[in-house]
Amino acid sequence: MPEKVQEASPPTGFTRLMFRAPIWLYRLHLGWLMGRRFLLLHHVGRKSGQTRQAVLEVAGHDKTTNTYFVASGFGPQAQWYQNIRQTPEVMIQVGRKKLTVTAVALSPVESGQKMVAYAHQHPKAAQSLMRLCGYHVDGTDEDYFIMGRDHIPFVAFTPQEGAAEN
Repeated sequence: MPEKVQEASPPTGFTRLMFRAPIWLYRLHLGWLMGRRFLLLHHVGRKSGQTRQAVLEVAGHDKTTNTYFVASGFGPQAQWYQNIRQTPEVMIQVGRKKLTVTAVALSPVESGQKMVAYAHQHPKAAQSLMRLCGYHVDGTDEDYFIMGRDHIPFVAFTPQEGAAEN
């Protein structure tokens, strides 16, 4: 069973500035430097109605459907996660490619399964994510499944029908 170290909260101050620094790479048309492990999410603020941006790690990609999967490391209280729940029609950019997509929050069980798959594919990154979010896991599939199911929701970004890639 995963051990809760402390509740992680989204970064503030200088740490927030560092987390947001990759956005500038995309703004300078250098997003391709981030590779395919990260994407830039363009979403609408649920309170302000203004366009917002966040750089998120790609936890998986289904090449058949061109669906990208990401985890909300700071849980369902993350601002971007709350925003896409209210307005799921968003745009993502992966490298130089831009896609109009629909964001769909996965079920707790699906999130648990995605967390296990992510841990298998990127074991060091999965351990780092857990520490960053204030959790300690023993590295078993069961621990990762519980984390995804109970604490770290996953989102699928699925291309909208008829939407062209830019």
